[in-house]
Amino acid sequence: MADMTAGFELVPGDDLWPPLVGEGSGIDRIYGRGDPSVLSTPCISVVGARRGTPYGLAVASLAGRVAAEAGLTVVSGGAMGVDAAAARAALAAGGRTVVCAGTGADLVYPASSRDVFEGATAQGGAVVALAPWGTGPSRWTFPRRNRLIAALSPVLVVTEAGLPSGTFSTADAAVELGRTVYAAPGSMFSPSSRGTNLLISQGATMIVDEESLEMSISMDYGVLRSPRMRTAKDRGRLYSALVGQAMRPDDLAAALGKGVLEVMRLLADYEAEGLVRRLPDGRYSPTEAALLDEV
Repeated sequence: MADMTAGFELVPGDDLWPPLVGEGSGIDRIYGRGDPSVLSTPCISVVGARRGTPYGLAVASLAGRVAAEAGLTVVSGGAMGVDAAAARAALAAGGRTVVCAGTGADLVYPASSRDVFEGATAQGGAVVALAPWGTGPSRWTFPRRNRLIAALSPVLVVTEAGLPSGTFSTADAAVELGRTVYAAPGSMFSPSSRGTNLLISQGATMIVDEESLEMSISMDYGVLRSPRMRTAKDRGRLYSALVGQAMRPDDLAAALGKGVLEVMRLLADYEAEGLVRRLPDGRYSPTEAALLDEV
């Protein structure tokens, strides 16, 4: 049984060096805590925006859960937003996760993801890094970390990505390394989905729902998952309009042909039920829980 508190260092040629990380990756040493053998298990990487929208966070949680239920190890950067959402969903489903830190593997950054870092090592996963022990966060360590995220898995799932962004650079690295890329489509008007929509137009596998994600995983990994499909609930025209894109009350009123006061009352009811939330810019969007049919 591996000592989950102990550190390890791997170099090419070691028995536990991850087989997918070849010479062309430019990676010649991996520092880590946890179980190094997890790096040689079937892995799937999930990335997206640090300040993900409820939609992006819901896609990440879905990907983390489905992957864990299919027996895959979920790889992420451990950052706030999409990375943490995917890892937490995998851990909640009883799966394993690998956190690729942008610091030394002995540090926790950001502090808000402490539960993800601790959960990774506690459930048979690992925290790994390319930076030596004790290295703090810097603008140079994270782009290199993104390459490790892409290198560890045969498939990279991109939930949301702006242009330009660190997420899109990870997708570029995955393509360069010959990995398969999955991408979730988004509104053509959403800056957060410009990157994913572009990836799909360039040939990425489009993930449109839970079933398509499960089928893609089955084909690429040769694994099966017990079906857990859920039928989306009909929550009315106002909610459906917000699923398409986040909107302000006056825009919703115009789109639905209703008065602004009536729309404001409906939004207040939906917000009280946990179905929508108000974004910092005044627009309203479905909550992550609503998109996952958890409320």
